[in-house]
Amino acid sequence: MKLARYLKPEQVCLDLDRMLDERLEVCPGEDSAGPWRIKVAVLEVLTGLLAATGRVGSKKKLLADLVSREKKASTALGRGLAVPHIRSKQAKSFLLCFGRSPGGIDFDAPDGRPVHVFFCLCAPPYDDRFYLDVYRSIGTAFGFPEVTQALMEARDEHEVVQVLARYQDYPARDNLA
Repeated sequence: MKLARYLKPEQVCLDLDRMLDERLEVCPGEDSAGPWRIKVAVLEVLTGLLAATGRVGSKKKLLADLVSREKKASTALGRGLAVPHIRSKQAKSFLLCFGRSPGGIDFDAPDGRPVHVFFCLCAPPYDDRFYLDVYRSIGTAFGFPEVTQALMEARDEHEVVQVLARYQDYPARDNLA
């Protein structure tokens, strides 16, 4: 799966921590830094990256779809990775974005560890197979610690795309522990 084909530099955020700080300052309140508010803020940033493609019907409705999906079960997979994903009428075609949190974000990962790498997937409701293939490809790539390390060390948005291009054809491993 050629993930880099679907990711452009404008769909990459290398400092989610800074973006969250800005968003949470704009919405001060007693529980503005609570775990759920932080999750919603992450999804807001990722939705903005998806909308940057120009292929989103309503950014507000897409965010509502992602939040609704996240309420059902956390999309954090463990080992520092989360893949918020949704099939939505708001997607005009398959969409992918990437966010990195150098400090790590509590996203209810099954291993209890903070999430540093976020991939957000959005596809039209009729695009099941392709959507699932991309999801599987992301999981497979993260079976290799060097992929995560390379993404964490990327200096700019173009380098993130290059990292994905370099690791796109990794074969699956039997044991991804």
